[in-house]
Amino acid sequence: MKRSASSLSKAAPRSKKPRSEVPEYHLTPSLRDETGEIIWPAPKVQIERARSFILDVSAKKKTLIVPDKDADGLTSGSILQKTLILLGLQPHLISAHLLQKGSNIHEESERAAMAAHEPEYIFILDQGSRKSPPVIDGPHKALIIDHHWALDDDFPEGSDHVTACNSPPVATSSLLTYHICNELHDNVRSDCDWLCVMGTHGDLGNTLKWEPPFPDMKTTFKTYTKKAVNDAVSLINAPRRTATYDVPAVWAALTAAASPADLLKNSSLLAARAEVNAEVERCTHTAPKFSSDAKIAVFRINSAAQIHPVIATRWAGHLQSPKLEVILVANEGYLPGMVNFSCRIPRSARARNPPVNIIEVLQGIAERAPNPTLRERLGESFARGHKEASGGIVPKAEFEEFMDILELGKKAEGGSPKKAKKDAPPKQSNTLMNYFGKQAAT
Repeated sequence: MKRSASSLSKAAPRSKKPRSEVPEYHLTPSLRDETGEIIWPAPKVQIERARSFILDVSAKKKTLIVPDKDADGLTSGSILQKTLILLGLQPHLISAHLLQKGSNIHEESERAAMAAHEPEYIFILDQGSRKSPPVIDGPHKALIIDHHWALDDDFPEGSDHVTACNSPPVATSSLLTYHICNELHDNVRSDCDWLCVMGTHGDLGNTLKWEPPFPDMKTTFKTYTKKAVNDAVSLINAPRRTATYDVPAVWAALTAAASPADLLKNSSLLAARAEVNAEVERCTHTAPKFSSDAKIAVFRINSAAQIHPVIATRWAGHLQSPKLEVILVANEGYLPGMVNFSCRIPRSARARNPPVNIIEVLQGIAERAPNPTLRERLGESFARGHKEASGGIVPKAEFEEFMDILELGKKAEGGSPKKAKKDAPPKQSNTLMNYFGKQAAT
């Protein structure tokens, strides 16, 4: 029997759904002051106060630098250290404090360790912030340089701050530090431009376009190839992800380096990257479970390595669904008794209007808890970071309560099986499992 034209047309494969277009980051609309000038990378008054603070330090003051452990934080600290030395501060007056695995600057053990340096001036870089007691108990002056989401009073008591969080497109901490320091000495650009690019690529990715309001880095990329810069980013990010958490080795290598090439042959960094790649490969094939409203995809892994952010970022680039808003990767093996989790917005949801705000999503879920004390019990490290990249460190029991609210694997009431099937992502021959089998972690 001959098939009709209509039956042939029904049998024809459907065209592939076009990939959602994500606006270029640098095109995010900036805010303007009363004169019409853009407020970027931070309010001008904050930037000027930060410059004055740095100049005060250069007058032979004992200084402590406390950078975050990732590429953005470590390059921020290195830019600042190089600038202080260019301004005449003797290297022996500069110390660095690197936080312990899973810790933060507000822990009493970290406050005591910082105070042991007896600093007159303290710089906290890329650590995020919250309302808290002074950075240390002894006499000191502190400056917070950051870009994580924060309210006006979300800073340690008595500290000053400069933050990029309210000046879109939000700059990285390394770019903000570079912008502040570049005006203070003629050699900052030649000595620190590559550090600025490394830190920025570490947070915003290596496809970022260096176009206004971002500074012109054409000369930098002529001097150092993009490949060298991006390879160096993956190397300095690796040790903090390993189970041994050897951040001091990265700081030593980075502060001694004069260019990205100096990092590319470092054997300890190369070994750390190989270890992280293997652990990502082991854990990345975990299957997701979806919340009953299909807005949250949850992946649960168990690893002593900090690979949950890597896996969240990877799945966010490839998992698609019309309703999906947040990728959540929970790691039960990173810290004893705790769950560390990272959240990212999937590519398919990045152009939504209004935009997805992960911090608000997480807080909204916690507010739906049957037990109204859950939000308080989740602690101060819950729903921190950025609106586009958040997460937390929470006790295991409270995390399970949080998961119960999502009703993982349960279809929403009233939804027909046929409709649920329609909403599911289309099957592809080029599957996620195939993709991750071919890729190496960064």
